[in-house]
Amino acid sequence: LSSIDTPDKENAMQHALIEKYGEARLPRYTSYPTAPAFSPSVGAGTYGDWLSAIAPGTEASLSLHMPFCRSMCWYCGCHTTITKKDEPIAAYLEALRREIELVAECIERPLPVNHIHFGGGTPTIISPEQFSGLIHLLERRFVLQPGAEIAVEIDPRTLTPEMIRELGASGVTRASLGVQSFDPVVQRAINRIQSFEETAAATEGLRAAGIRGVNFDLIYGLPHQTAQSCVETVKQALQLAPDRFSVFGYAHVPAFKKHQRKIDEEVLPDGSGRHEQVEAINRALIDAGYRQIGLDHFARGDDSLARAQATGKLHRNFQGYTTDSSDTLIGVGASAIGRLSQGYIQNEIAIRSYCTQIGNNELATRKGYVLTADDRLRADIIERLMCDLGVDLAAVGARHRTAPEPLLQQATRLRPLMDDGIVRVTGSRIAIADDARHLVRSVAAAFDAYIGTSGRTHSRAV
Repeated sequence: LSSIDTPDKENAMQHALIEKYGEARLPRYTSYPTAPAFSPSVGAGTYGDWLSAIAPGTEASLSLHMPFCRSMCWYCGCHTTITKKDEPIAAYLEALRREIELVAECIERPLPVNHIHFGGGTPTIISPEQFSGLIHLLERRFVLQPGAEIAVEIDPRTLTPEMIRELGASGVTRASLGVQSFDPVVQRAINRIQSFEETAAATEGLRAAGIRGVNFDLIYGLPHQTAQSCVETVKQALQLAPDRFSVFGYAHVPAFKKHQRKIDEEVLPDGSGRHEQVEAINRALIDAGYRQIGLDHFARGDDSLARAQATGKLHRNFQGYTTDSSDTLIGVGASAIGRLSQGYIQNEIAIRSYCTQIGNNELATRKGYVLTADDRLRADIIERLMCDLGVDLAAVGARHRTAPEPLLQQATRLRPLMDDGIVRVTGSRIAIADDARHLVRSVAAAFDAYIGTSGRTHSRAV
């Protein structure tokens, strides 16, 4: 083939692979097994026993969920409620604080904590005084370690100067700002009007308050979005020099998120269009000096995520890629998910049910999952694939006292991926091709024993 023909052939091959694999509904693998496998058989009593069994000195991480927003973004896949009033938020905060107390009472002695994540919804919808009170409660009930990372998700449209000052005073170290797209046509189509100036003011204010880490979230696959508009958004975002980017594909599941029905499906890009968009974003960020971390994160070379990836210490949890290696993640709040050594737990999703159960001085566990030895083995394989784009099955098998050969024999869905050049298997090592990073979830799914049982709730593979 001539040099002119080769790119055309490569593009045709990529298009064919996207047509073949891109429409599949697959988990994002922020846990394994994923939440659809959770069962009501794991309830508050089980969770209380698990908390009581935590050994003193065990390092823990905390995740707090604030399920309120001032307006609904039509692309949103989170558990959140729209409120213009502050009273529902105050009532929820009372329950949240009580849950923290209940959890702490189950644990023999306060646990050391190195990571705290405030997610939503919009965590900064609460007042500065309320946020300060939560931090002080956590300090009383846990042992926050020097240099602990405290991360907060932020909507720049509602962030006030007073809250910015409180975030800095409370020791917040990282802020994740929702940007999604700066294209006004896209913004109108998703009901999220957010100017560059609002984002810049929030970014500059947070840095002035001493918050050293600023992340931007971008989304591709939105209505009316194009590869060019994605690149334009990146160019504007780069003017603010965020430390990290997260680049997510829009998951259109209107059967489960009814507000998504307001999005016109006719103007959503197809699989090839989505791939073109994400590749354009990736190239623009890499050209700007960011390193791609796993599937969908980007960080500067001196960032802790980049160092973790370089040393094989990158991890993945419900917040995405992380340096957090703790096996004890305590989730508090409505719909919050936690992970202990025994398995996973998830709280009541409905705010009213959550508050009622907590008001009765009961843990609000709705469902969970007890991990088996096979689950732990597969979770290890999937995490390494998602983080390292490859895995040594022999090394993983040694950690779990299992030979690698049966794993390959059982992973029948791996064969077509090998035939299509997406993965290469050499002995016990599996490596994902450099140009197939976007299909890493398809490779991980080859080791998922539960795939296909609830795929309709997942996002597209590309």
